Amino acid sequence: MDPAITVPVQSYHETEPDSSWAWWPSWCQTSASLLKSTEDKIIACIKNDVLARFVTLPNQDKIWTLTLTDKKIPEDVETKTPLVMVHGFGGGVGLWIRNLDALSRSRPVYAFDLLGFGRSSRPPFPADAALAEEQFVNSMELWRQSVGLEKMILLGHSLGGYLATSYAIQHPSRVTSLILVDPWGFQPARTPRPRWAKAATAVLCLFNPLAVIRAAGPWGPGLVNRFRADFSRRFEDLFDDDTISQYIYHCNAQTPSGEVGFRAMSESLGWAKSPMLQRVHRLSPSMPVTMLYGERSWVDSASGDAVARIRQPSATTVLLVNDASHHIYADRPEEFNRAVENACNRVDL
Repeated sequence: MDPAITVPVQSYHETEPDSSWAWWPSWCQTSASLLKSTEDKIIACIKNDVLARFVTLPNQDKIWTLTLTDKKIPEDVETKTPLVMVHGFGGGVGLWIRNLDALSRSRPVYAFDLLGFGRSSRPPFPADAALAEEQFVNSMELWRQSVGLEKMILLGHSLGGYLATSYAIQHPSRVTSLILVDPWGFQPARTPRPRWAKAATAVLCLFNPLAVIRAAGPWGPGLVNRFRADFSRRFEDLFDDDTISQYIYHCNAQTPSGEVGFRAMSESLGWAKSPMLQRVHRLSPSMPVTMLYGERSWVDSASGDAVARIRQPSATTVLLVNDASHHIYADRPEEFNRAVENACNRVDL
């Protein structure tokens, strides 16, 4: 286990991963330092003690990691099972800013950038779906070993939910409870599709999902600000500028890596090649699963009901959060934090 975490946010230190970050540096208006400075503004909002650092894996990949504890709470809180949070596609640890303080009041909280995303290393990913998934999951296990966690409550949003489930299937002794937030990749692709949709899919599959951001070059930040203005609105009480849209831009204008892995695992406009519904029966029967869905999300909450049926009589809780989209944690942070804390507390009764 890590030593006691008492490092205030203002005093963290790190070394950037050894990887090629720039993608047409003279064209894209981004860099590792710009991503860092933008994220610094977000992390500065954290009130609890936070240790921010790169965790170096045995293969020298680096995983950008935040560890939070609340210095005002009793010492026995640190003996509670840690919560580990895994972001979704195109995201990073900064998007948890409405949740980290609240959730770390009752237990240690870890949040990390998935391999190939955010500030973590961006190695090549294979084009094979199973191998790409295995690379993600192996990096999560190597991260756990490097940090020194014996057991954890594992939470994943969207793509992070898919990978968290895969991890829990492969490493059941390490996960005491699984929390899935609008998880991607559970249901198979919907069929049949019209001929034009098949043709469009064939064309889109030739490109990485976020290629347009990089292709836009100097217009990329404005493009993100325009088409993802919803993110800025979700955090407008924290930032009166474009900090969040800049963060999303700099996370995704870098060399595509995890994005390539996601593309390898996807088909049919973002549906998973290997749907998780076909594998959830392999989760440990004793592992509680909590699934949160946004009422206004594009992810169908019926997948949660299907998981509950498949896992009967194992404990599976499905919750629908009113007036929330795919990004429940930002749309309805109080409801999200309360639901996550309730799921966590059931582990440490």
